[in-house]
Amino acid sequence: MAQTLFIPKETDANEPRVGGSAETVKKLIGLGFSVIVEGGAGVLSRIPDREFEAAGATIGKTADIRTADVVLKVRRPSAAELKSYKKGAVVIAMLDPYGNDAAVKELADAGVTAFTMEFMPRITRAQVMDVLSSQANLAGYQAVVDAAGEYDRALPMMMTAAGTVPAAKIFIMGVGVAGLQAIATARRMGAVVTATDVRPAVKEQVASLGAKFLAVEDDEFKAAETAGGYAKEMSKEYQAKQAALVADHIAKQDIIITTALIPGRPAPRLVSREMYARMRPGSVIVDLAVERGGNVEGAVAGKTVDVDGVKIVGHLNVAGRIAATASQLYAKNLVAFVETLVDKDAKAIKINFDDELVKATVLTHDGKVVHPNFAAAATTAAAPAAKPVAKKVAAKAAPAAPAEAESKKATAKAAPKKAAAPRKTAAKTATPKKTEGEA
Repeated sequence: MAQTLFIPKETDANEPRVGGSAETVKKLIGLGFSVIVEGGAGVLSRIPDREFEAAGATIGKTADIRTADVVLKVRRPSAAELKSYKKGAVVIAMLDPYGNDAAVKELADAGVTAFTMEFMPRITRAQVMDVLSSQANLAGYQAVVDAAGEYDRALPMMMTAAGTVPAAKIFIMGVGVAGLQAIATARRMGAVVTATDVRPAVKEQVASLGAKFLAVEDDEFKAAETAGGYAKEMSKEYQAKQAALVADHIAKQDIIITTALIPGRPAPRLVSREMYARMRPGSVIVDLAVERGGNVEGAVAGKTVDVDGVKIVGHLNVAGRIAATASQLYAKNLVAFVETLVDKDAKAIKINFDDELVKATVLTHDGKVVHPNFAAAATTAAAPAAKPVAKKVAAKAAPAAPAEAESKKATAKAAPKKAAAPRKTAAKTATPKKTEGEA
């Protein structure tokens, strides 16, 4: 009998995306699953029930999740949702585990095998599964669109009989996948673009997109990225030097877009109120890191505020603002990963816990928190007496793959087709190879 795969409607009011599409439903059925899609699950992503039905899915009710062997979601299921999940079910979603140890333990207590897609390793084999790239790329694009919507002037230079309209000046702070796409989009819209990042590797990528790179290029800058290609947290001294460099630059900009995130840490503060107070009235700042504390002083999650005449945009779930496209890409990320978990002969889930993809992404299994970055914290919560030891173990755990993050490798791996020069090609297109988005 075929295993049941369920695609639910997201319960978070701020989440319009869905974990499936008509295209991926067909592929999932081909892998041997009986697919049930909750009624209305794709409406906000412009996928009506009839499209899922035409692809071979059954349209079901919320309660049908009790029968599901596999659940494909966008966000982590709540404690209330988990009460309806079958023990032993495989749950695949963006589980956002950092800082949410109690929620991770709830997944373990529910007896589900939970995989978090944000931790997908940045390797060639997993390119098509990289949700950070697929969603961050879209977030970078949408950030420029949102900025243009708030900016009450034209972006490109226009030469008219009535006079010349100067091009808008846009400054991108943080050049990972989202930042590169923001640069490319802003350039296509005719703006004059500059960008900054703490990683030296992105300088060439910025230049290849026609933007100017700005950074304090000292010895710390030259070593400012991890082996995995992510930005390191910079020293207070470097941050002060960088702030001094960009302060005067910010005063001359019309639009700023910030995208800087560090895995497992609050977003670094890049723009102070003192900096943007010097910008002219009507200038716009879009903070893509607002959900993690924000890069901009005064940014408010979920709101657009006016501070000193400057509009600060703090939209939540920016990729979800273009849900139709985001869901298509995310659904492809999911089905690509599911395919690696399926025994092709038995046409059923058979998890190989020695697989590097599984090792990197599995959070809970068989009633336990099994990911090394979170197992110690779960033990601490369960056994208060062991607290001092557990904390020490937790402190040694190395950060796993990030959530929304700015990554050199996310860009490099995204390189379309010309494998001989992946990083440069990716920079020219700013669109990761099998997808993409971030922040």
